[in-house]
Amino acid sequence: MIQHLIVLPVVLPLVAGILTLRSRQGGTRSKRLIGVGATALLVMIGIALLVQAAGGEVSYYALGGWQPPFGIVLVLDRLSALMVLVTAVLALGAVVFACGGDDEKGSNFHGLFQLQLMGINGAFLTGDLFNLFVFFEVLLLASYALLMHGGGKARIQAGVHYVVLNLAGSSLFLIAVGVLYGATGTLNMADMAVRISELPAERAGLVTAGALMLLVVFGLKAAILPLYFWLPRAYAAAPAPVAALFAIMTKVGIYAILRVYSLLFGEQAGPLAGLEQSWIWWLSLATLVAAAMGILAARDLRLMVAYLVLFSVGTLLAGIGIGSVEATSALLYYLIHTTLVTGGLFLLAELIGVQRGKAGTRLVKGRPLKQGGWLAGLFFLGAIAVAGMPPLSGAIGKAFLLIAAEGTQRLWLWPILLGGGLCMMIALSRAGSTLFWRSHGEAAGEVLPRRQWFGVVWLLGASPLLVVLAGPISDYTHATAVQLANPQSMIHALLDGESP
Repeated sequence: MIQHLIVLPVVLPLVAGILTLRSRQGGTRSKRLIGVGATALLVMIGIALLVQAAGGEVSYYALGGWQPPFGIVLVLDRLSALMVLVTAVLALGAVVFACGGDDEKGSNFHGLFQLQLMGINGAFLTGDLFNLFVFFEVLLLASYALLMHGGGKARIQAGVHYVVLNLAGSSLFLIAVGVLYGATGTLNMADMAVRISELPAERAGLVTAGALMLLVVFGLKAAILPLYFWLPRAYAAAPAPVAALFAIMTKVGIYAILRVYSLLFGEQAGPLAGLEQSWIWWLSLATLVAAAMGILAARDLRLMVAYLVLFSVGTLLAGIGIGSVEATSALLYYLIHTTLVTGGLFLLAELIGVQRGKAGTRLVKGRPLKQGGWLAGLFFLGAIAVAGMPPLSGAIGKAFLLIAAEGTQRLWLWPILLGGGLCMMIALSRAGSTLFWRSHGEAAGEVLPRRQWFGVVWLLGASPLLVVLAGPISDYTHATAVQLANPQSMIHALLDGESP
């Protein structure tokens, strides 16, 4: 069983998705049991994979027994194990929250949810560039339907923009893969890394073109400026558990940049080494500025949280732009924090909107909240965490990143990142006072389901836990950054090793 552990994050949600989709006319209870049970099991599998990868060995699973570089392989290292576990933890909070009633507002929620998990996990585990494209398409197809779960004009409008832009991105992705295959003769990323290091000079321009096209595609997935315009409205319009799961979607783009460019265009790539860094550095700073302005201008809590996601994208990309082991370690710690906390804030915004009645999540006067004390406490926790205020995990992640910046990088990053944090504090303080203090009339509405409370507490509670475990987590992220900076370990494991 242990030798098949690597493939389970893909197979398990695939089987769960098929089971729930086949019983379309079946009871909601059975679908919920399958969805929650499969996701909880995925958390345990993620923990097992993290323990397996913590030793530093790179292992792979060759589907059909075809050895790399000729067959399809799933690769496990510290980074992929971390991303699978973060996805599982986020998904468990979202799916339990959905069982409070959101899953009944449309059809096939749990099946589509599991298929999206399959695509996300596959993207994190694949060692093949073409199959990265395939898993991107799987997660995008599921996300198209999940975005419009329950219907509504706002979701349809946001969905159309989301679909059109991602179809264009997918086309560009396929072209880029074709260009790189034509220049190197392989699609296995480890094998491609070797061939790029031995590339004839006349093919360098072709590979550079393919690499920059990939950067545009991954930038679109990550929502970097100027490719971010689809994100705020799409995330704000999506159902709460879907928006929470979407918090990992931008991280798929971040992961792809880390994985592809550290492996293919590391130091061994010669003149092509680090070709993405200058682009990412300046665009990340511009993304931070645009996101801070969006946070201040937002007049809806959902939209504000969407811009908070965008701000986290700029922060993570700044870490990639710095390009050091310390910066990569810092961004990985911050990635865990921001994914779980922003996912929890999307769920919390839904609870607040339900109890405010017609005012919803708009930042205007509304009626008092029936369970306002508990909601205010959770909002305060989430606001401090996401704004980067001590003593929660956001402050630790930002401090790691600020320390990692050197020389002139500090002159740019420190004022922009700290100024953005100030903008977040102002906007979240204004939102909190409007939602919980500027109210009139009598409290009304129903008591919120326990399952939905669980989802919010599960995700927002990760922030203080990340503080308690900051030592071992930062040790793991540093070891992961060191492993990424030395791609030869993966190249040797795939091209010289044997499949388990």
